[in-house]
Amino acid sequence: MNLPGIADEEFIRDKVPMTKEEIRILTMCKAKIRPDDIIWDIGAGTGSLSIEAALLAPQGKVYAIEKKDLAVNLLHQNIAKFKLENNIEVIATEAPKGLDDLPSCDVVFIGGSGKHMFEILDLIDTKLKIDGRIIVNAVTIQTIAQITEYMTQKENYTYEAIQVQVNRLRKIGSYDMFNAQNPVYIVTCKKIK
Repeated sequence: MNLPGIADEEFIRDKVPMTKEEIRILTMCKAKIRPDDIIWDIGAGTGSLSIEAALLAPQGKVYAIEKKDLAVNLLHQNIAKFKLENNIEVIATEAPKGLDDLPSCDVVFIGGSGKHMFEILDLIDTKLKIDGRIIVNAVTIQTIAQITEYMTQKENYTYEAIQVQVNRLRKIGSYDMFNAQNPVYIVTCKKIK
């Protein structure tokens, strides 16, 4: 059985933002991925979440949606590196474009919405299976406000949020010091009907 937590250094990333290891581990725990799940990763970036998800769902499929050319290129490189060409399909577009054509899903990650959060959530709602989960990793208050505003109006979802602050030890001469990482909000939404 594969467990989440691939080291950040294992990914090819260039200048594209990436969900860090500790956040990926918590995200995968909240997603509760099963071996045959269909997963969408919206704003996939380097593909770190897509790859972790594909390893947890070897009989499933991950659709990695990304609009930036450099990130799409890195996605393909990371997919090849981890030998997951059969489990991950890259969709090079800006969501919500292209989502209509995807199959119904069990889990959706939203790492970037490009100011289309409400449109994306409306479309996800039509495709997400009962007991399916939407996991939003956010670094801005605006994203948190959008997802909570949307979910408070929906009777067919429950939701929760956590805020995570990771500090990493680093060497400074003969001393050890903690280096603070950006706080991340992880919002988990579950479709109940």
